[in-house]
Amino acid sequence: MILTDQQIRAEMQRGTIVIEPYDASCLGTNSYDVHLGRYLATYRDEVLDARRHNQIDTFEIDEHGGYVLQPGRLYLGVTDEYTETHATVPFLEGKSSVGRLGIDIHATAGKGDVGFCNHWTLEISVSMPVRVYRGMPIGQLIYFTVQGTVETLYHHKASAKYNERSDRPVESMMWRNHF
Repeated sequence: MILTDQQIRAEMQRGTIVIEPYDASCLGTNSYDVHLGRYLATYRDEVLDARRHNQIDTFEIDEHGGYVLQPGRLYLGVTDEYTETHATVPFLEGKSSVGRLGIDIHATAGKGDVGFCNHWTLEISVSMPVRVYRGMPIGQLIYFTVQGTVETLYHHKASAKYNERSDRPVESMMWRNHF
């Protein structure tokens, strides 16, 4: 089941959902709108290697002029909001207004884990050139209830690769897997 606005507020009061900064006007009927943070990143190499630590270059989005995203390029972005989810499963989805601009905000990683505590890294691609701005609504968090007890929360897992708090995009840590 998906949490409603009242349930999201109740979970925030219990401390099982944290959203910082929180703006009540961003709470929808059954979701919370998140915004594009100030940083974007691109990979340095044209060919990425899943077994190697691929390096990124991080840069700030101009506060007034924004930044033009180009097709055929993967951009890593970040949400302005830091979130914690201790009792529900968060899903990050794009907003329809963003999709109608030809912007995809995640390739495959829309689901978080119970215990995820961080800013969300976005895997942004566009179908045509589009100018984006820091602080623009970029996605929405939807919270699903969990049936059963979680044995190990994400932020307590030894194998969790994205626990270090960062307001900057984080590159793929696939290279840490054993394959």
